Amino acid sequence: MLMQKNQAFEHAEMTNETIYAGRSLSALFLASAMEPVSAGRAICWEGDEANHLFQVVEGVVRLYRIVGEGRRVITAFCFAGDLIGASLQSDFLFTAEAVTECRIRRVSRKSFHDEVARSDALHTAYISLLCQETAAAHEQMVLLSKKNAEERLCSFIAKLASRRNPQARQSLLRVPMNRQDIADHLGLTIETVSRTLTKLASRNVVAPEGRHDLRIVNLAVLTQLSGDADDFFEKSCHRVSLH
Repeated sequence: MLMQKNQAFEHAEMTNETIYAGRSLSALFLASAMEPVSAGRAICWEGDEANHLFQVVEGVVRLYRIVGEGRRVITAFCFAGDLIGASLQSDFLFTAEAVTECRIRRVSRKSFHDEVARSDALHTAYISLLCQETAAAHEQMVLLSKKNAEERLCSFIAKLASRRNPQARQSLLRVPMNRQDIADHLGLTIETVSRTLTKLASRNVVAPEGRHDLRIVNLAVLTQLSGDADDFFEKSCHRVSLH
C-alpha cells in the first residue's frame, strides 16, 4: 500500500496548487481544512463505516488490525501525500493511528467518488492507485511468507531510505516508528528486531544513532541482504503517494 511511487501524483508545492487543481486526486482534498492529529490518536477505527477518505499532509500514520487474542499487525505506514481509505469496502479494514504529530485532510467518500466518476483522468489515476495498493499488499505477503528476519528488516530499511532520500548512499535516516512498530509490521518480535540491528551494525551495514536515527553505512550491502537487489536498483520501491 504505502511504499510504492505513484506517478499519477507528483508532489505539488503550495504555489503550484492552482496548476494541479482539477486534474489530480490530491486536488480533491485542497478545499478541506487541515486537521492536527496528535501522536497515538486514531484517525479511524477498524470496523467503522468508511464515510471519509484521508490525505496525510504531514507526519506518519500506521495502519493496523487486531488479530487473535489482541495481537497487533501493522499492515502499512502512510507518509505525507499518502491516501487512506481508497478501497471500495463500506467499512474500514484497519485502524489508522498517528505515529508522530500529524496533519491530515479529509473528504467525504461520496464527494470523492462523484468527482472521480466525472473525470476520465481522475478515474484512471484512481484505478492506478488501487492497482498499486494491491501490488503493495502482494509484496508484503511475500516479505512475511518467504523472507527471513534479516531480509525483512533490510527490505524495510532500504525502502524507507529510498522514499526519504532516493539518492542516499551513506546518510542519516530518520525512522519515526519505534522498534515495536517495526516488529509488528515485519511479523517479528521486538527482540529479533533488536538482535538483527545489532548484527547489521557489527557488519558495518547500518549504525543506530539514538532512538529514531539510523545511519546507512553501506546501502549496496543493505540492498543485497534484503533479497530485492534488482527491485531497488530499478527504483521500484513500494510507495502509494497522493501527490
